[in-house]
Amino acid sequence: MYDEMIVAPMRRELTRLGVEETRTAAEVDAVLGEKKGTVLVVVNSVCGCAAGMARPAVAMAVDNETKPDRMITVFAGNDVEATQRARSYFTGYRPSSPSIALMRDGQVVKMFERWQIEGREAHDIAAELTAAFDQYCAKTTA
Repeated sequence: MYDEMIVAPMRRELTRLGVEETRTAAEVDAVLGEKKGTVLVVVNSVCGCAAGMARPAVAMAVDNETKPDRMITVFAGNDVEATQRARSYFTGYRPSSPSIALMRDGQVVKMFERWQIEGREAHDIAAELTAAFDQYCAKTTA
């Protein structure tokens, strides 16, 4: 009941944008274990900074012309194993909810930890995200 009433709408905020929900460690590994291309990883949560800043920032950023190859989300506190597995790929970063990682070829190239999300405006976070998309996700032509 809690999941359906409280968490499900928070999940849909991202999945309606085309962000793939990964609810198990195996699903996370299937995406991040490939270590090729660009992947946006959103560690979602029920906190106010996820609702007021992180999810809206992602919504604005994915409207950018340049986007990551894949976008996935895990939900901290709900999909525990998936969240732990996603965080295991964030070498050098402490667990943080919410958080947003942009990865390229298996390496974190841009990370927003909670302390970089909390208290900021969503459009400022989105601007940083879109700049990272433009820098790391743009397709190069030979």
